[in-house]
Amino acid sequence: MQTTLVGPAPRIAVSYAGSGALLLFLHGIRGNKRNWCAQLDAFSSRFTAAAWDARGYGDSDDYAGPLQFADFSADVVRIADHFGAQRLHLVGLSMGGRIARNVALSFPERLHSLTLVATAPGFQRGGTPLPMERLVGSRARREALDELADSFSRVRQECYQKTLAASQAQDHGAPIEAIRAPTLVIAGDEDQMYPPSIARDLARRIPGAELVMIEGAGHLPNLEQPERFNQILADFLKRRFA
Repeated sequence: MQTTLVGPAPRIAVSYAGSGALLLFLHGIRGNKRNWCAQLDAFSSRFTAAAWDARGYGDSDDYAGPLQFADFSADVVRIADHFGAQRLHLVGLSMGGRIARNVALSFPERLHSLTLVATAPGFQRGGTPLPMERLVGSRARREALDELADSFSRVRQECYQKTLAASQAQDHGAPIEAIRAPTLVIAGDEDQMYPPSIARDLARRIPGAELVMIEGAGHLPNLEQPERFNQILADFLKRRFA
């Protein structure tokens, strides 16, 4: 696995492995590219499998001033350009799903496919962040909480607060009925952050979308049940893009 910094400033750190069509994974609001290690390992035999640190996260650069949520979408496009990918497969978890959804709406010509994981049409206002123990489901592997704790420890609080403020102010419900990319929706049936009804509504509203619920999974199915998650994603990509 290699890591590169994609410029111009703020530079975006991207870990990647393999060759072929670009398959890019986007983490959640308190995550980073390390959350996708099991996916990069699994998919690098068929794809250029890559995961980013969003601006202000992990090994990516900080940035001055407030965040414009649309900047994330532009960052995805410049990563695709860096890898010479006119089109890419995009997988986003939670906040990453909201970013991926925006890419599908603003840059539809750049997508092969869209996979939305444990996410919603817009930022859900109100409430407080869930503690780690409530983010995972009953069948989570033992290491999932350790990996989650590591992610939380790496969050840069100033950038996290700017991301939260931009989500609350700018990421309202989107017209997901206009998405035209082949779409897969993955959710855990024990997700306490975004309940299963939200995933079902996403799949209903996006034309032709497929929905897979993972039994015993919470808000982070890629960490909790990586083998099951990888199987679902691989089956979708094989059926649609064999």
